Amino acid sequence: MTTTLIRGCCPHDCPDTCGTITEVRDGRAVAFYADPDHPITQGWLCAKVRPYLERVYSPDRLLYPLRRVGPKGSGQWERISWDEAIVTIASRWQAIIAEYGAAAILPYSYSGTLGLLQTAIVDARLWNRMGASGLDRAICCAAAHAAVYATLGARRSPDYDDLLHSRLIILWGHNPASAGPHAMPFIRQAQRAGAYVVAIDPRRTATARSADLHLPINPATDGALALGMMHVIFAEHLHDEAWLEQHTIGWRELRTRAAEYDPERVAAITGLPAATIIDLARRYATTKPAIIKTADGIQRHQNGGQTFRALLCLPAVVGQYGVRGGGFAYSTGGYATWDGAAVGHGAECPPTPRMINMNRLGAALTGEVTDPPIMSLFVYCANPLASSPNAGLIEQGLRRDDLFTVVHDLFLTDTARYADIVLPATSQLEHLDLHRAYGHRYLTLNQPAIAPLGEAKSNWDVTRLLAAAMGYTEPWLHESAEEAIRGVLDASRARNPFLAGITYERLQREGTVRLALTPETDVPFADGHFPTPSGKVELWSATMAAQGLDPLPHYEPPAEYVAHPLAEGWLTLISAAPHHFVSSSMANQPSLRTKEGPPSIEINPADAAARGIRDGDEVIVGNQRGECRLRAVISDNVPPGVVFAAKGHWAMLSPDGRNVNWTTPDALADLGGQSTFHSNRVKVWRAGE
Repeated sequence: MTTTLIRGCCPHDCPDTCGTITEVRDGRAVAFYADPDHPITQGWLCAKVRPYLERVYSPDRLLYPLRRVGPKGSGQWERISWDEAIVTIASRWQAIIAEYGAAAILPYSYSGTLGLLQTAIVDARLWNRMGASGLDRAICCAAAHAAVYATLGARRSPDYDDLLHSRLIILWGHNPASAGPHAMPFIRQAQRAGAYVVAIDPRRTATARSADLHLPINPATDGALALGMMHVIFAEHLHDEAWLEQHTIGWRELRTRAAEYDPERVAAITGLPAATIIDLARRYATTKPAIIKTADGIQRHQNGGQTFRALLCLPAVVGQYGVRGGGFAYSTGGYATWDGAAVGHGAECPPTPRMINMNRLGAALTGEVTDPPIMSLFVYCANPLASSPNAGLIEQGLRRDDLFTVVHDLFLTDTARYADIVLPATSQLEHLDLHRAYGHRYLTLNQPAIAPLGEAKSNWDVTRLLAAAMGYTEPWLHESAEEAIRGVLDASRARNPFLAGITYERLQREGTVRLALTPETDVPFADGHFPTPSGKVELWSATMAAQGLDPLPHYEPPAEYVAHPLAEGWLTLISAAPHHFVSSSMANQPSLRTKEGPPSIEINPADAAARGIRDGDEVIVGNQRGECRLRAVISDNVPPGVVFAAKGHWAMLSPDGRNVNWTTPDALADLGGQSTFHSNRVKVWRAGE
């Protein structure tokens, strides 16, 4: 019996984008494991993905198209053919377009998979051709991206092995042990070699527990801490003035702004002792190379954009950009950029009639968006009822009798329960795709290892079927998967030097290929050039000023915090990443649910005692938006005033059919239309009281 080894990669929303190998025997995947030759994966997979074959062969997989036959949310379905499903969808869309225009149709997707074809191309081509409403995909990283582009001009970061050159590593609002674990061996190796590791996080995470210093900062006050550090650095003349003069715009204005944030003021804001703030600033300014490594959670606050701007200024103040082992590690997504025209063919299509922010889905479905209202929702690569803010309002919108909803997924998710048509999707083992990473600088071709299960179809195959049913004849809507990937890769390589020499044939041969970095470009910004309008780090940002925003970073508390003070019994709820799920992906997998444990909330012993809550009690967590039932875990991992409940649990698998997103705000942040999940104040009380 012959066993075939197929190379691929993990498609989920994680910076590691791990290389994988699937062993196939008689058309069935019999083993799935890490590629030992992948330079980042290095032969091991995280707890989430190791049991991936349980997901692929789950008895709960959707294998056939379904049509709802009972009330929305009732779980009453009948099996239909693909032909009937596609004809039904196309005819409904054509009727909606005739009455309301294509703007009444909204695609909704995010990071269920992160491939070039199954996400980027699918996110663009059909919807562009149709003239549907555009989706502002701002749920994850929009504020950070806006801040990076305004300050540095591009998202460029080093590979993980650059950490081995660092003498100081500040993990700021970042828990790579759970969300990007393949950085951890490099951090630990650097630490053993003498690097000092600081974790700045309200919660004592798995990462924070192994740091040399953990600073339990008050949530949403990170920008004030960064400005306070700059205050000390400037006041004690520890800044690199020569570097600032040559490579920045506005450093003197920044110095004046930082002067407002003396250590005593910052201590009152952050909850950290003034002496600790001073010590951290001195250590950061005098220990080199020094790197700040962060992720997206820190900017999911109403002040997230200015917080990120403040963090980006710190390496410039001490001259650490362009230094191996120094600088700012956030995202490598600015290297392997795709040619936008080749991806979406937008110039050949009607103009996008409007943009709808995905964080406002509930509001958009219940009256915020009119002229025309949203009359059809097509959901793929997403489970918004589990993963998006203010989920109670989303549920209300999904119940609308006049809303025609289609969900394309591997499973009957929380969102799919409210669909009119459900379509079965392929897993990563069943389709072709090309993946870039946002944590390292390699491309990986994902080859299909097995045939689609049942009648499952990929996102791209469904796009082609729908395009044909709608009567769209453009060739770029009907290419094969390989043709579509080749076309974008070739067009992108022609204009992007980081893709030089990377062809489809080479990816087929090698599986994983490093981007075309040279000795001059290997260290981000080592040449001293930043792709901003000035060619420098824009500490004072003309881009921000042109938008009517403060061109210098500043600290302002979230409006939610001001309106719901801790003194009145409110608690700050952080809903960060779980250890065993990727957002809501895998959160229905029995073995991983067992490991993650039931939906729970960590609460400090003092806060629990004040509310008569005992460890293991069922509690209600609620606010003006909604509430959910969780199990109390009394722990000093969170400081007084802060509670933690992992995101991702499916509502239908939660005690009362609701999860933590029934409480999270759908207000937008100060930059980019960013989500504000963590600017969330709640009250907690024992169930039954």
